[in-house]
Amino acid sequence: MSKASNRHKALIELLNLRGYATIEDLAQHFSVTPQTMRKDINSLAAEGKVQRFHGGVGMQLSTENILYEKRKTLFSEEKRQIARLVAGQIPDGSSVCINIGTTTEEVARALLEHKNLRILTNNLNVAIICAQNPTFDIVVTGGSVRHHDHGVTGVNAENFIREFRVDYGIIGISGIDEQGNMLDFDYKEVSVARTIIECSRRVYLATDNSKFGRPAMVRVAHLSDISAVFTSGPLEKHWEEVVRAADTELYTT
Repeated sequence: MSKASNRHKALIELLNLRGYATIEDLAQHFSVTPQTMRKDINSLAAEGKVQRFHGGVGMQLSTENILYEKRKTLFSEEKRQIARLVAGQIPDGSSVCINIGTTTEEVARALLEHKNLRILTNNLNVAIICAQNPTFDIVVTGGSVRHHDHGVTGVNAENFIREFRVDYGIIGISGIDEQGNMLDFDYKEVSVARTIIECSRRVYLATDNSKFGRPAMVRVAHLSDISAVFTSGPLEKHWEEVVRAADTELYTT
């Protein structure tokens, strides 16, 4: 078996464990150049064995997300930078609804320097983070709590959110397709996200750029349904055009 074939086999085994990896990390792991790594990824993607994402590669999944604990470690610095961008657009004294996700949890941390925010959330982790600021008024939805990430979903959560009209809705998603559709894996989570979009005067999507082109099964909404996208840069020109075609503001780190 050739060195390339051995590397391909090892790469698939690694992705089965991790779910996702960046090109730079893989190049270091296999002691090859990024160009060689891209060639390997292109070859495996052509065979339908892996899925290329912006800046990295993952397994071919459209029905199951990467485990929450693993997602927390992916793109951690990029998520913090995105969170600071979002927080910079939220004035003191605002009402904010924050949904489930590792990036939205970083936004909650970035908002801790603010004052007198009213926080509505279906994410127990966000509620705990925001509780560190004594000037915040925090409201948590009812519903079913997911064990793996402490997200609250279900009809009760949706109905509760519908009682509010907030200044800003901050959401995360799992993928964005070529048509500008925002995608996710859990239809219950998607239903809550749609409700947040309906009940927010402005909606901000906080997502790292690996989500552009990533497949997921359930449609949340279209980029034209939200106010702005906050993501890590650089973003490929093609994806910039997809966002701008939706007449949606784009902020990159």
